[in-house]
Amino acid sequence: MKKQITMCNNQDSFHIQTNTDNPFIEVEHFQICKHNQQSPGDVFFSEKDQDTGRTVLTLSDGLGSGIKANVLATLTATMATKFVVNNIAISRAAEIIMNTLPIDKEKRISYATFTILDIKPDASVTIIEYDNPPYLLVRQKTIVEPIKECTPFKRRNKKYAPLMQPILHYSSYKANPGDRIIFFSDGVSQAGLGTKEHPFGWGVENAHEYTLDCIKKNPVISARELAHAIVQKAVEIDSCYPKDDISCGVVYFRAPRDTLILTGPPMHPESDNDLISIFNAFKGKKIISGGTTANIISRGINQKIKMDLKHFDVDIPPFSTMEGVDLITEGIITLNAVTDMLETGTFALFTDDNAATRMTDILMNSDRIYFVVGTKINEAHQDPALPESLEIRRNIIKRMASLLQDRYLKEIHIRYI
Repeated sequence: MKKQITMCNNQDSFHIQTNTDNPFIEVEHFQICKHNQQSPGDVFFSEKDQDTGRTVLTLSDGLGSGIKANVLATLTATMATKFVVNNIAISRAAEIIMNTLPIDKEKRISYATFTILDIKPDASVTIIEYDNPPYLLVRQKTIVEPIKECTPFKRRNKKYAPLMQPILHYSSYKANPGDRIIFFSDGVSQAGLGTKEHPFGWGVENAHEYTLDCIKKNPVISARELAHAIVQKAVEIDSCYPKDDISCGVVYFRAPRDTLILTGPPMHPESDNDLISIFNAFKGKKIISGGTTANIISRGINQKIKMDLKHFDVDIPPFSTMEGVDLITEGIITLNAVTDMLETGTFALFTDDNAATRMTDILMNSDRIYFVVGTKINEAHQDPALPESLEIRRNIIKRMASLLQDRYLKEIHIRYI
C-alpha cells in the first residue's frame, strides 16, 4: 500500500526534514522517438515503494520501432518493475522475463532488451542487464568499472532460443554520495551509424566520455539535465533525424533539494505571522503563488515586489521578483497550467519562458516539496463566468501533489493554514 502524502493543519507537525544520512536518490529520464514515428520503441518505467523506500527502474528496448516495439518493451518493463517491487529477486525476475518473452522466428533474437535497477534507501544498488549498452557509473568525476557477474541463460523452450546464447550481466554494490548511474538504449550508442564521421555509430565509449565531460563542466548537473544532454547529443550526431528511438536514464545520489510553495492567504489574519515564520526558516528554493500571499510576505520581510513584463505570455500571467524569493507567480491560473503540464508530461517540450514553465522547472529539479496552502476563500474564484477547468486552490494542489509523488517520485508535504 502506498504511503499517503504528508498533510497537517498545525505548525508543529510541519517538520522540514534535515536528516541526510542516506543520500537522496534522484531519478530522471528523457527520450525521443525515431524520426517519423509517433510511438516510442523504448520504454522507461520507475516506481517507488512508499512502504520500503525502494526505487525500481526499468529501461526496455523493443525490437524495431513503432507500435509493435512499444508493446513488447512495455510488456517487458511492466513485468520487470512489478516483479521486483513485489519482492521477487531481480535475478529471478529476469529469468521469468526471458522465459516469457517471444523470440523473433526469422532473426532468432529476443523481441526486447532490458536494464533493471533495484535501489534501496541506504543506496544499495542491484542491476541486471540484458543486451542493452552497459551502464556507466561515475564517482568523483571518474568513470568506475563495476564488477559484473556474467551469467549465460538457457531458455526452457530451446526450439525458439536465440542463435547466440543470451548473457545476463549482474552487479551489486553500495553507492556513495555523489555517484551517478547512467544507462541508455542503443539509439545513443548507434547514433550516426553509417555516416562518414561515425561509420560504426557514436559508440559506448564516446557516449561515456561525453557524459563525463558534462559532469566535469557542471559538477552539480541534475539527473534531468544530464539525461537531456546525452539524448540531444545523440540526436545531433544523427543529423537531427533520429534513426532509432533514443532514451537515457540517470540516477544521482546526493543531498536532497527542497522547495517551499506558499499559496493562498491563511484563514485567519493572525496566522499571517506563521506564514512569514515558515518562509524565513526555510532553507531551500521558495515559490510564492498568489498576489495576496506575496503581499503578506513582502510586508513581513520588508521587501518590494517587482513585476517582470519582459517575458510576456498571452495565456499565463507574468511573474514577479522579490529579494529572497526564487519565483512569484499569480495563483490559480498558473497553478492550473503547471498541473496540466505535469499531467501531460509536455513540459520538456516547452521553450516559452513564463511563470508556469519556471515553476515546473523548479519542481522538476526538487526532491522534497513543501506546500503551505492558505484556506481563506477567494471570492473572485467563485465567479460562475470562470471556466470549469479553473479549480479551487485546494483541489489543484491535491492534484499537483499526487502527480509529483506518484509520477515524478517527489516527496510531498502539505500544510493547510
